[in-house]
Amino acid sequence: MDAVVHPDGRLVLGGQVFRAALGRGGVRADKQEGDGATPAGLLALRRVLYRADRGPLPLTVLAREPIAASDGWCDDPAHPDYNRQVRLPHPARCEALWRDDGVYDLLAVLGWNDAPVLRGRGSAIFLHVARPDHAPTEGCIALAPAALREVLARGLATIQVLG
Repeated sequence: MDAVVHPDGRLVLGGQVFRAALGRGGVRADKQEGDGATPAGLLALRRVLYRADRGPLPLTVLAREPIAASDGWCDDPAHPDYNRQVRLPHPARCEALWRDDGVYDLLAVLGWNDAPVLRGRGSAIFLHVARPDHAPTEGCIALAPAALREVLARGLATIQVLG
């Protein structure tokens, strides 16, 4: 089953509509590191990461991995670990996955710029928990916690992001 994300912030899955927060830079087919845009295209869901201390085990057909306080994601295009999960501390610029604000309590890694990784094409593109006000993301797709759990439980394989 596939989901379709519309640039106006709707994720449609099996006839059901979910409110989605998208990148502050809009949706772009020419996604670049730091532009704040959500990439347009067909994005595979690779695996699910979650904080075991912040909720039940997510129901999904995807591989699930708990995260720890030492988990991060490299967003430094000059480093060989660019757009990969890493352990912190790390010598390059990285984003911490263990956060106080809860937006990464549950996330699906989206298949963007990972096969192969191209320097500067964008990193850390996730389907994750939205802020309570659904504020724009840095380029990810975000859903309310209950909606995210429901979407992941429905066997989602890809997300088509329309530009």
